[in-house]
Amino acid sequence: MIGNPEFFTGNERNLAPELQELKTPEGELYLRFYLPSSDEFALPATGIMEVMQQPTERITPIPNSSPLLLGTINLRGQVIWVADLGQFLGDPAVLNTDRAEIPVIAIEDQEMILGLAIERLGEMDWLDAEQLQMPTNVPDRIVPFVKGEWVLKDDSSPTQILRVLNHVAILRSARWAA
Repeated sequence: MIGNPEFFTGNERNLAPELQELKTPEGELYLRFYLPSSDEFALPATGIMEVMQQPTERITPIPNSSPLLLGTINLRGQVIWVADLGQFLGDPAVLNTDRAEIPVIAIEDQEMILGLAIERLGEMDWLDAEQLQMPTNVPDRIVPFVKGEWVLKDDSSPTQILRVLNHVAILRSARWAA
């Protein structure tokens, strides 16, 4: 194939059919996930350090800490806090911690790291930043942490609102001290 003179000209007929269908992604990459109440949110991939399934026995509870914090974990030699994101955002449903593993999204900003425990992971999606709208009908308790929302339209399902969270606002919130 490399010996073929048309290889470097970009002639698509030399590519496998599944590669011919690939398109260059447009927009920014986001991780979609769910809270216990089944509300779906997204975080920008640029603010995510790691996504893991954390065994519950590896989350060490810390006495007299905020009720929002589940405890700490050792992430490659660094101790980081793991917080219940649903409780932080005022989600009415309770995170099920009585299971083998809990999905944790480690977010970071300027060497500050926090693990966010969630109900379940969604998928990674390329979303057009220009389509991000100002949030509407957002409960007051989460307004400071919502960057915007996308209106997702699909012919096979009803219109869905996907709220995008601001990971820096979450990391730097005074709620953690309460």
